[in-house]
Amino acid sequence: MDLLDLFIAPAYAQAAPAPGGSMWQTLLLPIVFIGLMYVLMIRPQMKRQKEHRAMLDKLQRGDEVITSGGIAGTVTDLGDNFVSVEVASGVTLRIQRAAIANVLPKGTLKSA
Repeated sequence: MDLLDLFIAPAYAQAAPAPGGSMWQTLLLPIVFIGLMYVLMIRPQMKRQKEHRAMLDKLQRGDEVITSGGIAGTVTDLGDNFVSVEVASGVTLRIQRAAIANVLPKGTLKSA
């Protein structure tokens, strides 16, 4: 017996616990995490994409829009993949439909 044994109790090896529990108990935690990730991350993103796609499908000439880059203008021409946006009198930009971030209420650009 050492002097150190008086201060620190000796650690003895214990038998390993028998592998028990069913397969369901083992898989329960990862399944719960996947379900939680779906509810908190994937589902809201899919909802936003669906709303954005619906907004782009309803786009018409004369709508006032703002792009993802922050450029505001009025839609003058619509194509399948591209939209012409007039940002000032005589200045027209051709941008991708997906770059349109939001449709503004009518008269927003005139009041600014």
